[in-house]
Amino acid sequence: MIKVKKFVVNPLSQNSLVLSDEETKECVLIDPGFYYGEEQDEVKYYIERNELKPVKIINTHCHFDHIMGVDFIRDEYKIPFLAHADDAFWVDRAVDQGKMYNFEMQPVKPIDEFIEEGQTIKFGEADLEVIHVPGHAPGHVVFYSKNDKLLIAGDVIFYGSIGRTDLPGGDFDTLITNIKEKLFPLPIDTKVYCGHGPETTLGFEKENNPFLT
Repeated sequence: MIKVKKFVVNPLSQNSLVLSDEETKECVLIDPGFYYGEEQDEVKYYIERNELKPVKIINTHCHFDHIMGVDFIRDEYKIPFLAHADDAFWVDRAVDQGKMYNFEMQPVKPIDEFIEEGQTIKFGEADLEVIHVPGHAPGHVVFYSKNDKLLIAGDVIFYGSIGRTDLPGGDFDTLITNIKEKLFPLPIDTKVYCGHGPETTLGFEKENNPFLT
């Protein structure tokens, strides 16, 4: 079983996640946006208190609010940073991304390993399928656990909404098509953890999301 811990962090109220395998205590950190010292302390305390073993950082995409804490986590636990190659340019532009929104960003070291659609990411006895869902960002992926009926959606889909498509590499039609063709065939009771805001389910979004009905 996968246990999910959500941290709402940084000035953009971004959801940073720790997914842990309850059998082995191995964990992955998804979209670490820890910006302030107290946010960094909180996730360190959670990992220590629960005796977790971080093994990877995996990002849905690399917009600045989702990579603010990447190097903190990478340096603290000596683990690799994984993301899709099509979002590597966002990592290279981390400082400039921050400036666009009047945030001070430090440079972020390059992605250590590229991930792609169909790949399986394992931690302990748990695994996540990588599904490429561009439209919000060109390298945006989501992580799906069939066994746990769990979808880590990043900024593809929100409760009653979708990710913005006006940033470089974004495209509205591409996003809508990918959600309907790649995500909506999954079980309707799949729980969705979003990059911002509350959790939802695929069934609720199929029936109620004004962008997708």
